[in-house]
Amino acid sequence: MDLKKFQKEGLACISAASTADELLAAEKKYFGRKSGLLTSAMKELKDFSAEEKREKGAELNVIKQSLSEAIKKRQQELEGASFDSLAVDDKLDVTMNLPTEERGHLHLIPEFIRQVEEVFGRMGFDVTYGPEIETEELHFDKLNFPKDHPAREWADIFYMKDPASAPADSSNSSCGATASREGKPGNRHLLRGHTSPGQIRYMQEHKPPFRMICPGKTYRKDADATHSPMFHQFEGLMIGKDISLRHLKGVMVAACKELISPDLDFRFRTGYFPFTEPSMEMDVKWRGEDKTKEGDWLEVVGCGMVHPNVLTNVGIDPDEWQGFAFGFGVERLVMIKHQIPNIRLFYQGGLEFLRQF
Repeated sequence: MDLKKFQKEGLACISAASTADELLAAEKKYFGRKSGLLTSAMKELKDFSAEEKREKGAELNVIKQSLSEAIKKRQQELEGASFDSLAVDDKLDVTMNLPTEERGHLHLIPEFIRQVEEVFGRMGFDVTYGPEIETEELHFDKLNFPKDHPAREWADIFYMKDPASAPADSSNSSCGATASREGKPGNRHLLRGHTSPGQIRYMQEHKPPFRMICPGKTYRKDADATHSPMFHQFEGLMIGKDISLRHLKGVMVAACKELISPDLDFRFRTGYFPFTEPSMEMDVKWRGEDKTKEGDWLEVVGCGMVHPNVLTNVGIDPDEWQGFAFGFGVERLVMIKHQIPNIRLFYQGGLEFLRQF
């Protein structure tokens, strides 16, 4: 074998490789473990004399080294050419607006409640939570509701069925309807229609002075564009020795302006609630073209000075302590803030609606 010619042909074969696959084929041609030309030449050394083995072995090692270096060099050249090609054919336009990755977020309601807790927290109010199933005692009696108050009626409140007092055939009756119509005394369980029982629980467990809010879900048999059978409230108390309507109005206005808009238009008017005296309601101007059945103004909070009977019912001396209570509808505040015309949109799970926020 003419080793010089063998080396020249090998270098030419490697140099002629124009792709990575062709270079790999050239490498196998000479260095393949079974049939590579250089591998076979090395195996043939066993048939030579010792002197010839040393001479030809040294020459083959030189050829092996040169071919290995040629393969490595050609590989680098092909990789460089590939990168150069990408720079021309596959340029990255750093000014191009790529589609943004879609990300989820909290629903409007829990996000707003979190803001409520933060705003009132900065004003020194504790946050407490209560159960959604309450008793008539905490829901009505201790809040100074008369026994015949219409808010207790089965047509307004979801009562839990009492197996002991239910009629034999109650398939067509609302839960608790019979007991309400007959006026039977008791302490039935119900789905709370307001979060006020949270105020009662808090006053029974804490000594004044204190400030607190209690957010959560509430349930009433009511449904239209601004009412829902399930909705959210946050109610609160501020009890001290010299708390007055000035403090009430200041807290209500500051909270609404921060939660909705600093340019908010609002008004206070007299109202009636069994658990406050005097009582007021706060309305907020309904902006935009869409109107509700309430017209230009939408009630967002009922409030007033805590009735002395309520304080007495929880063991607080009304001659020593006084304060105010309030209750906001969360959905109504969010509707005003974002000009949402229908409360049902919050619960339908429509992505077209939710993605706006």
